[in-house]
Amino acid sequence: MEIVYTDGTNKDFIALCQMLDANLNEIVGGEKQRKQYAQYNTLKDIHDAILIYIDEMPVACASFKFYDEHAAEVKRVFVRKEYRGKGISKQLMRVLEERARNKGYSKLILETGSLLVEAIGLYNKLGYKVIENYGQYKEMKESICMEKKI
Repeated sequence: MEIVYTDGTNKDFIALCQMLDANLNEIVGGEKQRKQYAQYNTLKDIHDAILIYIDEMPVACASFKFYDEHAAEVKRVFVRKEYRGKGISKQLMRVLEERARNKGYSKLILETGSLLVEAIGLYNKLGYKVIENYGQYKEMKESICMEKKI
């Protein structure tokens, strides 16, 4: 397993994010259902992305971006289906948390969807707590926002 630190312009990160979008479309019933969220998932403001490679194949990604002077927002967390259930997502999130802490952030925040049961379970296991929906997600009833002090 190899861990690579990169940004939103990395071709493997972009490819994994495209797989993430296709997976989300399957879960929620199509891209139309996710349209309101797409504008908040662009890669242009992603300066901190983490990729996990196994046998030189990119299998997982996660990233964060500046939210405020204390908090970074977790974005684009994904593990290829055939690599799930192997502890990769937990390791990926721990590396992400360490990276954010080393960059001076004291907490991470994130938004996920109420239909993303596996993601919610992962974040709960890692110590993330549900908070009031923040920013652009305040009026989005399907959104679940969480945070963790790091």
